[in-house]
Amino acid sequence: MRHAASSESSVLITGESGTGKELVARATIPTASGPGRSFVTVNCGAIPDGSSSRSFFGHVKGAFTGAVAEKRGLVEEADRGTLFLDEIGEIAPQLQVKLLRILQEGEFTRIGDTQPSG
Repeated sequence: MRHAASSESSVLITGESGTGKELVARATIPTASGPGRSFVTVNCGAIPDGSSSRSFFGHVKGAFTGAVAEKRGLVEEADRGTLFLDEIGEIAPQLQVKLLRILQEGEFTRIGDTQPSG
């Protein structure tokens, strides 16, 4: 845990349900995220398939019916802090690919936007 805490790298924590994965993730906060940086927990199994991309990446005004203002997604809410994705295996494979892009390239695109953010 000390090695992960002092790293800027992404970390995969595995284990059965109830084994304390979130506790391990939170234990890295003082060094990895630093003061004032957020820790955003997402239960991936609880996000409906139809809104998962919007939840993670946000959207721009006018991207779809009802998008009356720009909205930040969970990725931006974490903003250089920690984004803890609990039960990531529960989300659709196409969304997992988009999340992989964030890990590899450090960028994502809001729904309705033409320019990547990151």
